Amino acid sequence: MLVRDEHVLLVRRNTSSILILPGGKPEGDETDEQTLAREIEEELRCRLDTARLEYLGEDEDELADDPSRRVLIRLYRGKLKGHPQPSAEIGEAVWHPLADLDATDLAPSLRHQILRDLAGG
Repeated sequence: MLVRDEHVLLVRRNTSSILILPGGKPEGDETDEQTLAREIEEELRCRLDTARLEYLGEDEDELADDPSRRVLIRLYRGKLKGHPQPSAEIGEAVWHPLADLDATDLAPSLRHQILRDLAGG
């Protein structure tokens, strides 16, 4: 998770109307850190400072595009090297205000827990 000036960086994939955190699933035996670094590079065309990653915990909630399924999110806070630019699979990257908890286009995990935790602490 990338936070700056009371805003969190979120992305919207080309195939969805929902804002989510950048990231994705591991490939093969990748660690969380390797997965996140690869996904940031693929999605945002910049690099992640993996030496400064901070593990924040896990959150489980509805899958953004399928409320009948659950997703487990392992949260990390990190810093980027470079400026985020959406890749071909990402339609939009936005700095979303932490205080805006009611936006209807937020993934359930963001709306229900993650942004509330960040805004409160």
